[in-house]
Amino acid sequence: MKKWNGVQKGLIISLAMATMLGLAACGKSETSISDPAKLGGEGTKAPTASASPAAASKKTVYPLTVKDATGKEFTFTKAPEKIASVSPAETEALFAIGLENNIVGVSDFDDYPEAAKSKPKLGSITKPNTEAVIASNADIVFTGVSMKADTVEKLREMKVNIFKVEPKTLDDVIKNIQIYGQITDHQEQADKVVAKMKADIEKVTSAVKDVKQENKKKVYIEFAPGWTVGSGEFMDELIKLSGGVNVATAKSGYYQISEENIIQQDPGVILFASGVVDSKTKKPLEDIIRTRSGWDAIAAVKNKQVVGLDQNTLSRPGPRLTDGLLAMAKAIYPELVK
Repeated sequence: MKKWNGVQKGLIISLAMATMLGLAACGKSETSISDPAKLGGEGTKAPTASASPAAASKKTVYPLTVKDATGKEFTFTKAPEKIASVSPAETEALFAIGLENNIVGVSDFDDYPEAAKSKPKLGSITKPNTEAVIASNADIVFTGVSMKADTVEKLREMKVNIFKVEPKTLDDVIKNIQIYGQITDHQEQADKVVAKMKADIEKVTSAVKDVKQENKKKVYIEFAPGWTVGSGEFMDELIKLSGGVNVATAKSGYYQISEENIIQQDPGVILFASGVVDSKTKKPLEDIIRTRSGWDAIAAVKNKQVVGLDQNTLSRPGPRLTDGLLAMAKAIYPELVK
């Protein structure tokens, strides 16, 4: 597992939070981030596709018209042959639906599946190497929540056909995978991935459905030193689907915590991104959590319910997100979720 070193090596939120994570620190003041999930621009919508009725079959009928999260309309006359991705979550999705041979470039941080590591590198997830992207000669370039709208527009001005997604929920992630399947004429493969994800969701929700509201465990999650997630983000949704109550929902988005407030909330379970190391103190995130002043009084610490979860499956809004959901649910209710 890579160590945390500011923006790059911590790679939380599918690296979509890279800019914000550079601000992360173990301070006691509560500082809010202005919705980091909108790093790609405000007011965006989930991608939508439209085609002739025949496209309802498992073979895409072209021309296919699709709108991305920025509202830009794309018309595909055939399946793109050369595909690039500058988002780890999107790269995972494209590989998952069988497009390995079509992928001509990925971001510097794409590390899953193993085959992604050997693909040509196109630079960062927020501002990729323009020359490398153009040289890839990709028919379409996919990007995620980390790229700001102005960067997307600048690339479009240079004739880069860039398609942006901005998932906020599990349903958004699933719809994106289905859209990729439509665009690339890999609908059957996309359906298989989606079916597995829905089965994971069903397994978790069925396991915890009988947990009464008054008995639901209070959960605190920390994905970078001093940073948690409030309402309106998919990590918060994962906690809810797992039958937990997120103690950080008084605020929305991703924000820097008040240590005293978490003590007052007294969560019964603390989840953290495993493998993260604070760049300043060089301490693992787990040690930081366990040794904070006064945190030994928190129920989760006293009862040894501080659990590390894989940072990538927990945070990348791609096909493995439901693996993260399963791991989270097992950590919260090990007696219910097997």
